[in-house]
Amino acid sequence: MHIPKKGLRALGIAESYSGRAYSTLAGVVMRKDLIIDGFAFSRVTVAGMDGTDAVLKIVGDLNRSDINFILLSGGVIAFFNIIDPQKVQDRTRLPVICVTYENSEGLLADIRHHFPGDIERMDAYLRLGDRMPYTLPSGQIVYLRSWGIDPADAGRLCTAFTCQGKIPEPLRVARLSARAVHGFVKYEPDSILKS
Repeated sequence: MHIPKKGLRALGIAESYSGRAYSTLAGVVMRKDLIIDGFAFSRVTVAGMDGTDAVLKIVGDLNRSDINFILLSGGVIAFFNIIDPQKVQDRTRLPVICVTYENSEGLLADIRHHFPGDIERMDAYLRLGDRMPYTLPSGQIVYLRSWGIDPADAGRLCTAFTCQGKIPEPLRVARLSARAVHGFVKYEPDSILKS
């Protein structure tokens, strides 16, 4: 992947979660020059295990051959609905970068507390692996996991798509979009986000 290329395209995927039965995911296709040229939406079950399928639905609905990599705003969404980035990378053949913003001891204790005996969920979380801190030119630190791409290149891509603060622009816009859609969609069978 040629990181300096202006036409490089990221697919940023982020959620809006407000404690309902479902959470909205938004996918935003953005060029490195910050031009937006695609949106898609999906939903996940709060406390479910369908996050990976929802991410793959967004990729499938976009049906784009010009996306160069996928940015995920966290691998654990919608009250411990855990995405499998390796499966996303295997299915799409695109590098996947998972970005989080705070240092922590991890979520395993919380998963054990809320989902005692849920071995599948615990294993899915452990498969995410360790996060690597990466310092942006602004001095802000993000925490990255990556699949199908060298961690150093994952950091450089985050730098290339971050204009202020520490949230890469495709993820910032995806989060805003998910929040806007989530605010007015009722999750009924005829919903526009029906999966």
